[in-house]
Amino acid sequence: MVRRIANQVHQQVSRLMQGNLIRREPVWYKAVLDNPPLALPPKTPPARTAYDKKPTLKEGKAYPQNPKPLPIHYIEDDLRRQFFRDHPFEAFRPRTLVESDRIEDAHPIQKEAWTRLRQRGRNPSSEDAVQFALNLYQYHGLPLSEAYARSIAQFRALRSEHHVASTFAVMEAQALGATFLSSEIDRSFEKEKAALESWQQKEERDEGALAARKRWKAIVEKRQGVDQWTKGEQYVRLWKEGIRPDYSPILAESS
Repeated sequence: MVRRIANQVHQQVSRLMQGNLIRREPVWYKAVLDNPPLALPPKTPPARTAYDKKPTLKEGKAYPQNPKPLPIHYIEDDLRRQFFRDHPFEAFRPRTLVESDRIEDAHPIQKEAWTRLRQRGRNPSSEDAVQFALNLYQYHGLPLSEAYARSIAQFRALRSEHHVASTFAVMEAQALGATFLSSEIDRSFEKEKAALESWQQKEERDEGALAARKRWKAIVEKRQGVDQWTKGEQYVRLWKEGIRPDYSPILAESS
């Protein structure tokens, strides 16, 4: 028997009995008819957005056999792309994309209450500027270009204030005797300088080794006459004549 929901089992059994597939009536059949199970509560289907609905077609046209998915478009992507095109060096600021032990709660100031970028802090990030432009566009009725221009103007003003305040704070601390360690940029410059100096020292060592090889090269004196090399012919001739070579003068001279 096909699997059915609990409140439809007796209905299926009655259809099978009418088709003579079940000849004996089950023991529980009349008890279930007298006390039928409760029907399942109706389930309301979730509301579908315009992205999930089928595209409307004109009369006389059929759906394509291989429909392609509709492109997914978010306004934040356009704003973020334009922001980093205008501020390319903001991409070098460190930002973690990994969630911590819990998802951060939404900021209490949002939608209509968010009218200035300063409400999210005096040192805003790139994502704050993008979300503020989107908020002006969605909840304050501004055109997208004007919302982006206003957000960027406030972002640059806050960054300028933060830069000036940080510069004067460092100068004040140095005037009071504070010392600061070198930053990552300074350390990278020092490593690059050391690498360039090592290359120069290597070139000097190579030049010194080359000069040393040239300085200590072997010098062979070319002799003419009796002491000239004869490929052993002079030795063979003396051997055939029975003359025994005497090296004692050479040994005496060398000693």
